[in-house]
Amino acid sequence: MSTHSSSAPAPSARRSAVYLLDQILGENRLMSELLASGALDALPAPERARAQRLATQTLRGLGRADHLLKRHLRKPPPLHVYNILRLGTVELCMGGDAHGVVNDAVNLVAGNKRFASLKGLINAVLRKMAADGPADWAKTHVPQMPKWLRTPLVEAYGMSAVSKFENAHFAGAPLDITAKGDASAVAAAVGGTLLPTGSVRLVDAGQVSALAGFETGDWWVQDAAAALPARMLNVQPGEAVLDLCAAPGGKTLQLAAAGADVTALDISDTRMERVTENLARTGLTAQTLVTDALTHMGQYDAILLDAPCSATGTIRRHADLPHARDGAEISSLIALQSAMIDAALGMLKPGGRLLFCTCSLLPDEGECQVDEALLRHKGLSVDASACDLPGVDPAWKTEEGGLRLRPDYWPKEGGMDGFYMALLRG
Repeated sequence: MSTHSSSAPAPSARRSAVYLLDQILGENRLMSELLASGALDALPAPERARAQRLATQTLRGLGRADHLLKRHLRKPPPLHVYNILRLGTVELCMGGDAHGVVNDAVNLVAGNKRFASLKGLINAVLRKMAADGPADWAKTHVPQMPKWLRTPLVEAYGMSAVSKFENAHFAGAPLDITAKGDASAVAAAVGGTLLPTGSVRLVDAGQVSALAGFETGDWWVQDAAAALPARMLNVQPGEAVLDLCAAPGGKTLQLAAAGADVTALDISDTRMERVTENLARTGLTAQTLVTDALTHMGQYDAILLDAPCSATGTIRRHADLPHARDGAEISSLIALQSAMIDAALGMLKPGGRLLFCTCSLLPDEGECQVDEALLRHKGLSVDASACDLPGVDPAWKTEEGGLRLRPDYWPKEGGMDGFYMALLRG
């Protein structure tokens, strides 16, 4: 269901992008939630993609836009008007057509009874931005993460590394895909590059569903970092394998493609629908269960637990995350991760193995979880040899035997998501 009312002006990519910004910055809602609730459904597919791209670019460059706008504003205007200015500033500074951007921004304000009186302000500020913005934009610092996230990351990695993280976040992310079969053949078919770890990377992918091999299920979208946990688990044909918190299903597809007898479990009906769709498109099979990981019973040779986390490793693709979140939920996520590790270990057959991973940059959601699990469970060990995979830099290995991936790794290739993973043996 669309969130735009029938009496509202006709939706457009820019109007919808401002709506997304209002919701993310004003109501602390995540982009994924907004899209799932139909925020862009009234737009045709190309305009939906454009609205999402405009909102993402604005969030990515928010710190720069606000810095430049300060020069032209005595005080910040109401949030809706401010977001129109931010969107216009980012578009203009990134080479947008001045006439179209300014006129559209003025019309967006003019069509809103509450703020129509501010259309002169919008016109004046954005005309100045069209003249001076692009040159000033390039001289302005890369936006920093908010303090709730930046402070613990500086403590963990140091200022220099965190600055590199922020450069990677600002640059955004290319599209990575995982091949069902021959990765080099898929790379050739889609015009992508084969990465050292076996993923295929496309820089300007365009519409994903239009790429060669999508309809025939030859591959699926999955960041190169996210593809490594299933490779570390190294499942064998016929093994009974549980994928906990499986949605959207990339790891389930990897496990199924390796010939394992896969059970994919997720607590969300709607998220599990995506797993089912991906299985159908790729022609792979897995049993799907919608239930709570903490109450599930069973015995498995191997378990992959991609635990719920702060997702702070995915900011290069999800620029809304640091703005919609404030870190308040992290302590409860850490407790849930610990409980899930304990539950998963109870479902392993003797001699079984558990791959624990999170797409978080925070050590409390990665390295520290494994350290504490080792203290809680006698006889539990980390199999550091599982990290010895093609393309994995030995420098990524951690003291306790896991892998720490960061957005500033592979800077020339376009980076990777922040991830932590470790293989535990009971």
